Amino acid sequence: METVTHREMRNQSGDILRRVEAGESVQVSNNGRLAALIIPIGGDSLDGLVARGEARAARSSTNTLAKIRRVTSPVSTEAILSDLRGRW
Repeated sequence: METVTHREMRNQSGDILRRVEAGESVQVSNNGRLAALIIPIGGDSLDGLVARGEARAARSSTNTLAKIRRVTSPVSTEAILSDLRGRW
């Protein structure tokens, strides 16, 4: 993801908006600090979170979740909670 300054955004807004429309996300800085994130519309809301660094993209497909083997814990939930709460 490219970062452009406020001045670049003002002077080259047409070019930058065409790139965003093509699917690229652009960060805009003002006085050296990030001020805005421009992302394409119509994308998944998760894409916006990933672009802002608030989430990570999946490493593999959700189909791999079916391969996880379910096991029963030898310790009961009550015992785990009791241990977490401690004995006063």
